[in-house]
Amino acid sequence: MDDMRPFGVTNHIGRILIEDGSLIHAVGFNKFIEDIRRSTPDAIRSLRHCGTKAIIAAMSPDGYWQGHKAHHALLEELTGLSGGAKIIMSADAILAALHALGDIRRIGLISPYLELGDEPVSRFFTESGIDVVATYGLGGRTLSNISNVTLSDLRNAVLAVDRAEVQAIVQVGTNVPMAAFAQSAETWVGKPVLSNNAVLYWHALRSCGVADPIPARGLLYELG
Repeated sequence: MDDMRPFGVTNHIGRILIEDGSLIHAVGFNKFIEDIRRSTPDAIRSLRHCGTKAIIAAMSPDGYWQGHKAHHALLEELTGLSGGAKIIMSADAILAALHALGDIRRIGLISPYLELGDEPVSRFFTESGIDVVATYGLGGRTLSNISNVTLSDLRNAVLAVDRAEVQAIVQVGTNVPMAAFAQSAETWVGKPVLSNNAVLYWHALRSCGVADPIPARGLLYELG
């Protein structure tokens, strides 16, 4: 995100402390969600005196895991801890980006998980009125190895979900290093390729009133 930081904006970081663990079975994924819920409030509190206008909660699965009702309850909880800063979560940021790009309703979805994690993410978008035309999981088996993807892995994922009826390709998962690749992928798929972290940062900037187009960051950042 610091690579995307425009002049005059500062980034401040609070760590969400979680233990590495397996994502193969439901018990491991549930522990992951519990660890996020336990640690995120302290990370939010650590930033409340920095004068931030927005705080990005950069742990995306908890926003999707139990549907809209649970997501909005979590958002309300974190907002109450933020000291007035707007809380930015992946689910809201991606929906805002799809709307800003022309009210997009048909997506190809890339997730960092195995099928266990793919399903709730896909369901969240479907319940939001978004047609998930195709899905592709990058197969993360532990929290730490989610980031162990190559450019070839990312290219294969984009190609796997790029169908004629797909209006945009959406990648979720904050530990997937795809922001720079997504911008280049747009040049050969001819449609928006939304990387989770780039969209989070875009939504945070726009929520703070920073509306200047930012070149070389993809179609989304070209919007005012």
